[in-house]
Amino acid sequence: MGERGDSSNNEAHNHSGHNHSVQGVSGKKILIATLMNIVITIAEIIGGLLSGSLSLLSDAMHNFSDGVSLVVSYLAVKISGKGADYKRTFGYKRTGVIAAVFNSVTLIVISVLLIKEAYNKFINPEDIKGEMVVVIATIGLVSNIVAMIILRSDSKKSLNIKSAYLHLLGDALSSVAVVVGGVLMTLFDLFWLDSVLTVLINLYIIRECYRVVKESLNILMQGAPENIDIQKINDAILAINDIEDIHHIHLWSLDEKNVNFEAHINLKNDILVSQTVSLNREIEKILKEKFKITHSTICFEYKCCEGTGILKV
Repeated sequence: MGERGDSSNNEAHNHSGHNHSVQGVSGKKILIATLMNIVITIAEIIGGLLSGSLSLLSDAMHNFSDGVSLVVSYLAVKISGKGADYKRTFGYKRTGVIAAVFNSVTLIVISVLLIKEAYNKFINPEDIKGEMVVVIATIGLVSNIVAMIILRSDSKKSLNIKSAYLHLLGDALSSVAVVVGGVLMTLFDLFWLDSVLTVLINLYIIRECYRVVKESLNILMQGAPENIDIQKINDAILAINDIEDIHHIHLWSLDEKNVNFEAHINLKNDILVSQTVSLNREIEKILKEKFKITHSTICFEYKCCEGTGILKV
């Protein structure tokens, strides 16, 4: 027999939509992309030093950071796949988010340093061997495109891999700019263009990294996903006949794929615990289908915490 609500709280817990599987990111794909980055980075560093092109060295540093980010991303994927334990009851899913922050912040620092060097070189321009820049940058462009194709499908599954994919995308665009700049330097001796391209490339990289950092920090701060409106959740649940009010709402992202929700719900009538099962299923269906919430915990109450705001802790 069920018990009545009264002053006791009846909790309903749902994790039917919760994904406990390891993200399917292939270690072989990451290894191939990493090896390609190492080879092209070495080639661009040598080419940049021999040609005197800062934009080519800039591209090389971005490629190097990509290699590091791919290794970090791979390790993060392996760790995040571990299940929950007594010390990490939510598991290790946020390891990938932490890796995304690390990769992006590192690249921002490198970009700022390269912009500073570009300014110095703009003030004191040097002759640059444009032909060598074009050849090396073209090889780098092809390498980046191949690596992007390898990781494209997995970048849709993980913010961690997405950060690495964005690095590769930025490098591909960087290589295009370097090739164009190399051609113009060869034909018209526009050596100052090397510094300008370096600044533009790195400003773009900083912008993209900022977006990844912003999204990652929102997850780490247990922020609500930007695409979910708590007030709309409140209205949708209150539309159910048996519910008086909803309060103590907490909504947060566990990682880029899993969204958690918990709340206290006052019922209009003092019903049996067994009668709340169907009510909970109705609520979790709304949360899953309308708001893409993967995990919910509902505490049913009767004449408890009346007048409490929906967000009060």
